[in-house]
Amino acid sequence: MNKLVHFEDLGLKDYKETWDYQEQLFKTVVDSKIQNRRNETSFATNNHLLFVEHPHVYTLGKSGDISNLLVNEQQLKEKGATFYKINRGGDITYHGPGQIVGYPILDLENFFTDIHKYLRLLEEMIILTLEEYGLKAERSKGETGVWLDVGTPFARKICAMGVKASRWVTMHGFALNVNTDLGYFDNIIPCGIKEKAVTSLHVEMSGKVDEKEVKQKLLKHFEELFECESVEKATI
Repeated sequence: MNKLVHFEDLGLKDYKETWDYQEQLFKTVVDSKIQNRRNETSFATNNHLLFVEHPHVYTLGKSGDISNLLVNEQQLKEKGATFYKINRGGDITYHGPGQIVGYPILDLENFFTDIHKYLRLLEEMIILTLEEYGLKAERSKGETGVWLDVGTPFARKICAMGVKASRWVTMHGFALNVNTDLGYFDNIIPCGIKEKAVTSLHVEMSGKVDEKEVKQKLLKHFEELFECESVEKATI
C-alpha cells in the first residue's frame, strides 16, 4: 500500500480548470488500477491532495435540485459568479475567495475500503483544525459536513463536503469557510437544507484568519488521520 500523498496548493484557480485537473489525476489513478488488474501486476498507485481557492462559483451535485439556486443566469453574471452541474454527491454549494477547498484524489485501497470512514475522517480533520482555534465543531446526524452548535436554534455550517468515488478512487472533497464572503450563500439554499445558517472561521473569531496557517493545520491532521506522508509540490 502506497501512503505517500502528492500535495499541491494551487492558490486561486478557476473552477473548471481545477475540475479538469482533478479528472486528469483521477483518470490516471483509475487507469493504473485497471492496468494492474488486467496484467495481474501490483504497481503502486499515486495519491494526491489539492488545496485551492476559487473565484465565485456555485456547483450543483448530481443529486441536487436546481431550484436551490435562487438567482438566474443574468444575476450570476452581475455577481461575477459562474455555475456548474458536476459529478459529485450532494446538492448545491458556493466556492469563493477566502474559502479553503480540498480535493483528495486517493486510491482508498492504499488506506481502507470504506467510503463512510473516508467521509468521517475528512470531517474529523476539520473538527480537529477548528479545535485549535477554540471552536467546538461537530457532525450533524444525517448531514455530511461540519457544524457548530448542533442541536440548537443557532446551528450553522462551517464546512461542506461532497465526493465522488469509483474503483475506490476519490475526487472532489471539502470546502471550509475561512475568510469567506458569506453574502454569496444568500443566493442559494446551501446543500438544499432550508433554515440553516452558514458561518466562517473569521466570523467565529471576530477577525481575519491566516489562511496559510489553517492550511498547515489541515495538512497536519490529514497526515495524522490517514497515517500518510505528504510530499509538497508547492509552498503553503
